[in-house]
Amino acid sequence: MPDIKLGSLFDGIGVFPLAASRCGIRPVWASEIEKAPISITKRHFPDMVHLGDITKVDGGKIPPVHVITFGSPCQNLSLIGNRSGLAGAKSSLFYQAFRIIQEMRDATDN
Repeated sequence: MPDIKLGSLFDGIGVFPLAASRCGIRPVWASEIEKAPISITKRHFPDMVHLGDITKVDGGKIPPVHVITFGSPCQNLSLIGNRSGLAGAKSSLFYQAFRIIQEMRDATDN
Protein backbone atom coordinates (compact mmCIF):
# COMPACT_ATOMS: atom_id res chain seq x y z
CA MET A 1 0.00 0.00 0.00
CA PRO A 2 1.35 3.47 -0.82
CA ASP A 3 2.24 5.87 1.98
CA ILE A 4 -0.90 8.02 2.15
CA LYS A 5 -0.46 11.07 4.36
CA LEU A 6 -3.12 13.06 6.20
CA GLY A 7 -3.35 16.58 7.60
CA SER A 8 -6.13 17.54 10.01
CA LEU A 9 -7.48 21.09 10.39
CA PHE A 10 -9.65 22.03 13.39
CA ASP A 11 -8.31 18.75 14.75
CA GLY A 12 -10.07 18.64 18.11
CA ILE A 13 -9.16 15.37 19.83
CA GLY A 14 -7.80 13.82 16.64
CA VAL A 15 -10.73 11.67 15.54
CA PHE A 16 -9.94 12.01 11.82
CA PRO A 17 -6.28 11.00 12.33
CA LEU A 18 -7.33 8.10 14.56
CA ALA A 19 -9.80 6.73 12.01
CA ALA A 20 -7.35 7.26 9.15
CA SER A 21 -4.51 5.51 10.98
CA ARG A 22 -6.73 2.46 11.41
CA CYS A 23 -7.03 2.38 7.61
CA GLY A 24 -3.26 2.58 7.04
CA ILE A 25 -3.17 6.35 6.43
CA ARG A 26 -0.37 8.23 8.21
CA PRO A 27 -1.30 11.44 10.09
CA VAL A 28 1.47 14.01 9.50
CA TRP A 29 0.21 17.29 10.95
CA ALA A 30 -2.74 18.89 12.70
CA SER A 31 -4.04 22.38 13.43
CA GLU A 32 -5.81 22.96 16.73
CA ILE A 33 -5.66 25.78 19.29
CA GLU A 34 -7.22 24.23 22.41
CA LYS A 35 -4.65 22.75 24.81
CA ALA A 36 -6.72 19.86 26.20
CA PRO A 37 -7.57 18.31 22.81
CA ILE A 38 -3.97 18.79 21.65
CA SER A 39 -2.72 16.84 24.68
CA ILE A 40 -4.99 13.92 23.74
CA THR A 41 -3.81 13.93 20.14
CA LYS A 42 -0.15 14.10 21.21
CA ARG A 43 -0.70 11.02 23.35
CA HIS A 44 -2.04 9.05 20.37
CA PHE A 45 0.29 10.54 17.74
CA PRO A 46 3.54 11.70 19.35
CA ASP A 47 5.25 12.23 15.97
CA MET A 48 2.50 14.36 14.46
CA VAL A 49 3.41 18.04 13.98
CA HIS A 50 1.04 20.55 15.61
CA LEU A 51 0.66 23.74 13.59
CA GLY A 52 -1.48 25.77 15.98
CA ASP A 53 -3.75 28.60 14.81
CA ILE A 54 -5.18 27.87 11.36
CA THR A 55 -5.16 31.57 10.46
CA LYS A 56 -1.37 31.57 10.72
CA VAL A 57 -0.76 28.39 8.67
CA ASP A 58 0.65 28.77 5.15
CA GLY A 59 -0.46 25.74 3.14
CA GLY A 60 2.49 26.17 0.79
CA LYS A 61 5.02 25.85 3.60
CA ILE A 62 3.75 22.81 5.50
CA PRO A 63 4.47 19.19 4.55
CA PRO A 64 2.21 18.23 1.64
CA VAL A 65 -0.37 15.53 2.28
CA HIS A 66 -2.76 13.48 0.16
CA VAL A 67 -5.80 14.01 2.39
CA ILE A 68 -6.86 17.08 4.39
CA THR A 69 -9.73 16.68 6.82
CA PHE A 70 -11.57 19.37 8.72
CA GLY A 71 -14.65 19.92 10.82
CA SER A 72 -14.79 23.67 11.29
CA PRO A 73 -16.40 25.51 14.21
CA CYS A 74 -20.19 25.56 14.00
CA GLN A 75 -21.15 27.97 16.79
CA ASN A 76 -22.50 30.54 14.33
CA LEU A 77 -24.49 27.88 12.46
CA SER A 78 -26.23 26.10 15.33
CA LEU A 79 -29.73 26.82 16.59
CA ILE A 80 -28.37 27.84 19.99
CA GLY A 81 -25.75 30.15 18.46
CA ASN A 82 -26.28 33.62 17.06
CA ARG A 83 -27.15 32.25 13.58
CA SER A 84 -24.76 34.56 11.73
CA GLY A 85 -23.80 31.61 9.52
CA LEU A 86 -20.48 31.38 7.71
CA ALA A 87 -20.11 35.14 8.11
CA GLY A 88 -19.78 34.65 11.88
CA ALA A 89 -16.40 35.09 13.56
CA LYS A 90 -15.98 31.39 14.43
CA SER A 91 -17.78 29.61 11.59
CA SER A 92 -16.09 31.78 8.94
CA LEU A 93 -12.88 29.92 9.82
CA PHE A 94 -14.32 27.30 7.45
CA TYR A 95 -12.83 29.32 4.58
CA GLN A 96 -9.33 29.01 6.06
CA ALA A 97 -9.37 25.31 5.19
CA PHE A 98 -9.96 26.08 1.52
CA ARG A 99 -7.23 28.72 1.57
CA ILE A 100 -4.74 26.19 2.97
CA ILE A 101 -5.76 23.55 0.43
CA GLN A 102 -5.31 26.03 -2.43
CA GLU A 103 -1.92 27.17 -1.12
CA MET A 104 -0.76 23.55 -0.90
CA ARG A 105 -2.00 22.82 -4.42
CA ASP A 106 -0.23 25.89 -5.78
CA ALA A 107 3.02 24.92 -4.06
CA THR A 108 2.93 21.30 -5.24
CA ASP A 109 1.40 21.65 -8.72
CA ASN A 110 -1.74 19.98 -7.38
